[in-house]
Amino acid sequence: SGIVKGSLVLVGGDPGIGKSTLLLQVCRNLAGAGKRVLYISGEESLKQIKMRANRIGEISGDLLFLCETNLDTIHSAIERAKPDVVIIDSIQTMFREDISSAPGSVSQVRESTNLLMQIAKGYGITIFIVGHVTKEGVVAGPRVLEHMVDTVLYFEGDRNDAYRVLRAVKNRFGSTNEIGVFEMEEKGLSEVLNPSEMLISGRPKEASGAGVACSLEGSGAVVACSLEGTRPILLEVQALVTATNFGMARRTANGVDYNRINILLAILEKRCGYAMSRYDAYVNIAGGMKMNEPALDLAVVMALVSSFKNREVDPGMLIFGEVGLSGEVRGVSQAAQR
Repeated sequence: SGIVKGSLVLVGGDPGIGKSTLLLQVCRNLAGAGKRVLYISGEESLKQIKMRANRIGEISGDLLFLCETNLDTIHSAIERAKPDVVIIDSIQTMFREDISSAPGSVSQVRESTNLLMQIAKGYGITIFIVGHVTKEGVVAGPRVLEHMVDTVLYFEGDRNDAYRVLRAVKNRFGSTNEIGVFEMEEKGLSEVLNPSEMLISGRPKEASGAGVACSLEGSGAVVACSLEGTRPILLEVQALVTATNFGMARRTANGVDYNRINILLAILEKRCGYAMSRYDAYVNIAGGMKMNEPALDLAVVMALVSSFKNREVDPGMLIFGEVGLSGEVRGVSQAAQR
């Protein structure tokens, strides 16, 4: 199943992104497969969990729920129940009585995780820890958990967007390159089997009647191909270049590295003769995806020039390649697979 016995797994993400829903669905599937699962919540009452569980569908099998924040009590409950899998939702609400600081503090989070690690290794139980990410983008203040656990998963995405990405940033038992894409639906999260189709599905279609696409409508949008682990994923790279109203041109990057955009704009100005310093430039990857691969360089450049010239790039063209500081296009790995 991909869940290693006796491992400690951290699932991080923004509050409200769907971590609890995802793990409740995992619990339901594991219990249905004959595993004994203990779901411990320090954030919701049993009534609230039941309402959410009813929304995602009927639960069958050995799935136990406990609302508790005292880790000594939780330790005793785990010893009695002897589950195969335990969910701790969330680590910021847990506390140990022998630590004087408040729940959620660095010392409480560290000691609580340490106890859970001993339980996981000592009893051979797989434990999932939910950790909320702060405004600074770290779990529980300093990143005190990541070096202690076996696997770190981040659940990313905009709360207002239907799509979520589950990304591994640390894994002692396998690759960290693979991603899972999910869609938030009425009955919970469902896996998106073809992320490429989803990410480029909103592209402007050809104008009806004459059958000729309006060059302005499709300008600044190109299709690129990025690799996530072994899986090639098609992305729509969008750019908008417009004359600046201020003395200094504005740059915005969503889903791509901001500094890389500045470098590519400088290459266009120096090597291609486009006066980019007089234009605002906005670059976005549709669907809320984040990609920092150099193979996207050429797609970003093509999107910028397409918007600058108000000329559409052939919508059937797939663009990838690294761009060097001399303006040369370099080859990228696994071109045949892309």
